[in-house]
Amino acid sequence: MRRPKRWFTLKNQIFVGFMLAMVLVLTLASILTYTQGSALLENNAEKHIGQTALQANGRLDALLAQIKTLSTQVATDGSIQQLLLSEVEGTKTPFSARQSLLSILGNYQSYVTGIKSLELYTTDYRRLFPLNDIPLQDTIDPKWIAAADRGRGELVWIGADPKDPSSVLALRRVSLIDRWFSSGGYLMVRIDRTYFQLQEQMSGEGGEYILLVDGNLHTIASNFGRSAGTLNLSELLTNEGKNITIGGQEFIEVKQKSEPTGWTLVFFTPVSYVTSGISALRTAVLVSGAIGVLLFLIMSLLLSTMITRPIFKLIKAMRGARFGVLQPNPMFSNTMEINELNNTYNQMVDNINELIRVVYEKELLQSRTELKALQAQINPHFLFNTLEAFYWSLEEKGEEELAGLVVSMSSLFRYTISRPNQDEWVTVEEELEHVEHYLQLMDIRLGERLTWSIEAGTFGGVKIPKLLIQPLVENAILHGVETKEGQGVVTVNVSPSGREGYVKITVRDNGPGMDEEMLRKLKQALDGGPALSSKGSGFGIVNVQRRLRLYFDKEQGAKPGLDVYSRPGEGTVVSFEIPSEYGGAV
Repeated sequence: MRRPKRWFTLKNQIFVGFMLAMVLVLTLASILTYTQGSALLENNAEKHIGQTALQANGRLDALLAQIKTLSTQVATDGSIQQLLLSEVEGTKTPFSARQSLLSILGNYQSYVTGIKSLELYTTDYRRLFPLNDIPLQDTIDPKWIAAADRGRGELVWIGADPKDPSSVLALRRVSLIDRWFSSGGYLMVRIDRTYFQLQEQMSGEGGEYILLVDGNLHTIASNFGRSAGTLNLSELLTNEGKNITIGGQEFIEVKQKSEPTGWTLVFFTPVSYVTSGISALRTAVLVSGAIGVLLFLIMSLLLSTMITRPIFKLIKAMRGARFGVLQPNPMFSNTMEINELNNTYNQMVDNINELIRVVYEKELLQSRTELKALQAQINPHFLFNTLEAFYWSLEEKGEEELAGLVVSMSSLFRYTISRPNQDEWVTVEEELEHVEHYLQLMDIRLGERLTWSIEAGTFGGVKIPKLLIQPLVENAILHGVETKEGQGVVTVNVSPSGREGYVKITVRDNGPGMDEEMLRKLKQALDGGPALSSKGSGFGIVNVQRRLRLYFDKEQGAKPGLDVYSRPGEGTVVSFEIPSEYGGAV
């Protein structure tokens, strides 16, 4: 493997890791702060614009209400009603009566300072006051007269006077109370444009503007100053977006329709005015982030140095071990983990030195005892030759039963005692042959009390670890047949398993069986708990369990092992499953 580059040190990795974490945290915090702050400032700006619009609407409604109230009072005045009634009935109003209207209308006009004049017309559009004879249709468009007729006494707001831009016109039909509210003439109110000025709603110092436009796209009120005449009112009123550019400056435009007049109130707030707080917030976030990164840079450098310096000293001490110098490291660190690591290294050095001494002494002792161990070694072949001599001797004397017993014992010894170079795996057929030799020996001891049957089917060629079935048969005889009164039966059966590719081996006896408590203790012993009994010899059932898990733990999906079933009076059944691919069916 290639050695890592020098900058891949723990110090650099801690430093870079801490810095990346800090930058990530500061970035997320800055984004969240800026987003939330921007949203808050924008919401405040929208509330400010909404409040201004509400105030302007209220101011405009109050101005309109004054004009409407005044015109109603004039239209219902008794003298004016009588004069117009006479006109409707065909009596022309004399000049003196028309002159009297000056004092009547002048009194009403003085109530509202913004009214320039009040004009009274007959049903045939003749002007009664002022005293000039300019007809109504020459003053306004006839469509407004028709609108006043449809309004049946409601005030109709015409808007800016095309002939006098300084005036705003409003018209209403005068309904005769004594003539079933029929038309008696028309009252026109001429209002000074300055009456509708709304400068107090927006000072314009912050770049905020307001515009009042009538239905004919004439400006009625504005605080744009001289630049108001250069505005494209059609573009302003038809703009569907939220923002609009005027004179190279971007504004937030808010339009609001006046229901009584049909006029449009337009509010303009500079985008720079709304985002001025956002710019300050952005600057504050960037400065705070830069200071935070700088402080964390210094702290990360100090922390990484404090951590890695003791480690470098410990590495230097460890490198000395390559040259055979195992000396404890006297370093002391204020960091608990580093200090514990150094103490552990010192303990390891002491243990290694002790082990070196012990190994050296053991090698000396082994060299002295090796010759004696070789001399005391017993060759199993000597035992097999002795048993063979017994067999031929008994054959010559006609002791065939004893000769068969010696042959079975010899086969048992040969099968059990393995040479170092002998394979631990055998076939099921070989294992069952060993089981049969064992049962033949048990038959001599138990006589007619023992019967058995062995059935391998077509699975005699399956590979199996040596001495895996015989301990189960031995356990069935010791704890089943021997403790039963009467005939004892032991059966060994090899059959297909419920899982594909597996073989099931079952050992069954008809002994007294076990109750639930005894069965529970047996299963605890199989799982590593305390042994049930020391009765018997050989490998034992627990040894079989351990060997199954040792050999087949990787082959089986579930945890391998013995399956034990027992009921009082019904005997005991012990079974296990092994893969069949070690030898396959024959």
